[in-house]
Amino acid sequence: MAELHVELVAADRKVWSGEASLVVARTTSGDIGVMAGHQPLLGVLEPGAVTIRTAGESGEGTVVAAVHGGFISFAEDKMSLVAEIAELSDEIDVDRAERALERAKSEDDPAAERRAEVRKRAVAVR
Repeated sequence: MAELHVELVAADRKVWSGEASLVVARTTSGDIGVMAGHQPLLGVLEPGAVTIRTAGESGEGTVVAAVHGGFISFAEDKMSLVAEIAELSDEIDVDRAERALERAKSEDDPAAERRAEVRKRAVAVR
């Protein structure tokens, strides 16, 4: 199966890099799935879970990240996901995300509520 090289970076760090067979992300135009050979694209990421089906020598697996805005670009089997904030689902503390969601609801903070919801969805996908 053909592979694409994926770089997921946040403003403060490289979150994940490697070979993948498929990347699924939410953009302002809707959900998109990208495999090797896809047409070039440039899009705006919506807050949501990014799912990366890994490939390569280590075998197939899945990496899930909570992404809070940013951009996606793909050309010549190279994908860049540049996010304002990105967290791997394994890094997310579920209890903390639930407390943050409750706090955001009680403080009527829609942006914080959206971030907490994205974290919880990313954990649910893993």
